[in-house]
Amino acid sequence: MIFEKLVEILAEQLDADKDSMTADTKIADDLGADSLDLVDLLMSIEDEFGIEIPDEDVEGLQTIGEVADYISAHQN
Repeated sequence: MIFEKLVEILAEQLDADKDSMTADTKIADDLGADSLDLVDLLMSIEDEFGIEIPDEDVEGLQTIGEVADYISAHQN
């Protein structure tokens, strides 16, 4: 559920093909997200899942799977 919703957000905001996204897809490298895209994505993810991701944690989240795991571990 988290992964699927995350893929929807990424596909919508980055105009990317959600069918080609996997847990190993790198958000910046594979989907072409630049720094502004990443800020927008972060805000959308935080709003959608009701969490706050500190800046120091963001740097370690490179793939869709890593973000999904982080959300799963930090949701109430």
